[in-house]
Amino acid sequence: MSRRALEIAVGIFIALGIAALFMLAMKVSNLSAFDVKAGYTLTASFENIGGLKVRSPVRIGGVRIGRVVSIDYDSEHFEAIVMMSVDNRYNELPSDTEAGIYTAGLLGEQYIGLAPGGAEEFLRDGDRIDETQSAIILEKMIGNLLFDGASEGK
Repeated sequence: MSRRALEIAVGIFIALGIAALFMLAMKVSNLSAFDVKAGYTLTASFENIGGLKVRSPVRIGGVRIGRVVSIDYDSEHFEAIVMMSVDNRYNELPSDTEAGIYTAGLLGEQYIGLAPGGAEEFLRDGDRIDETQSAIILEKMIGNLLFDGASEGK
């Protein structure tokens, strides 16, 4: 093999390695545009969203069915409005589906968990989920526990 052919082969190998590292970094950081699927949007309002972020997963039973698209603030009702995109494959969510904000593990990322109800009508593009459960704030719970424990000792 000539020296020039060897240099070209090594260059191609290094370029493929860099491309593979780039793809891995995109997957790990949830910034990948390669898994974007057509979907419909749903909105839900929460009193407190904790650390929920745009691109956080939307799950049912642990299965990711969509992503958070945007988070806005409703100054009239003093609530956070979360818009999520749900994959079209999951287009038969009952209209009485409930949404809650949960944490993956003790200190993991926050996500929206959906709990389907039993209604015969289904949610459609642009619908609003009425039943919601806000995020549980760990610091607030610890503060309440410590405050309640201190007042019981008196």
